[in-house]
Amino acid sequence: MANKEKIQTIRKKAHEYDKFSGCSQSVILSIQEEFGLEDLPAFKAATVFGGGGARCGETCGALVGAFMSLGLVIGREKIEETEVYQAAMVPALEIRKIFMNELKTQLGFKQDLKTTLCKEIQENIYGRSFDMTDEKDYQAFLDAGGHGDLGCPRVCAIAAQVVAEKIFEIKAQQNCSS
Repeated sequence: MANKEKIQTIRKKAHEYDKFSGCSQSVILSIQEEFGLEDLPAFKAATVFGGGGARCGETCGALVGAFMSLGLVIGREKIEETEVYQAAMVPALEIRKIFMNELKTQLGFKQDLKTTLCKEIQENIYGRSFDMTDEKDYQAFLDAGGHGDLGCPRVCAIAAQVVAEKIFEIKAQQNCSS
C-alpha cells in the first residue's frame, strides 16, 4: 500500500476513533497501529488531553496526540540526550504550522489561526467555543456535532494526516542515510 493510501487509512481511523471521545488518543492510536508503535503507557497517558487538556480548551488534544506520536518515533530515550531533544523540535514545529494551515484549508476557516487552542479551533468550526467542564455546555458541544462527522473528528483526521506525512518523510530520510 502506497504512503498516500496509508495516510488515508490513518485519517479515517483517527476520525472514527474520536467518536468515542479523546482526540489525543484517536490520533496516537491511529499512528501506533499503522507504524507498529504500540505503546499502552503512551496511549493511556493521552487520555487526559482531550478537549484541550482535561476539556479546558487549551492546546488542541489532537495536536498533542500528533506530538506524542512524533516523540514515539524520534524522541529521546534518556533525559541527557539534549541533541535528540533539540532535533525533535524542528519537525514538531513543522507539524504545528502545517496542522494550522490544513485546518484552515480543509475546514474552510475564513482566517488564519493565531493559536492551536482548542477554544479557537471550536470557534472556527462551531461559531463559538464551549466550556466542556460544564455539563450543559458540554452537551451543547455534543448537540452542535462535537463528535459527529463534521465536528472534532475532522480535526483528529487532519492531525493524524500531518504527523503521518512527517513520520513517512523522516523514515524515508533515515532509509537514505543507512
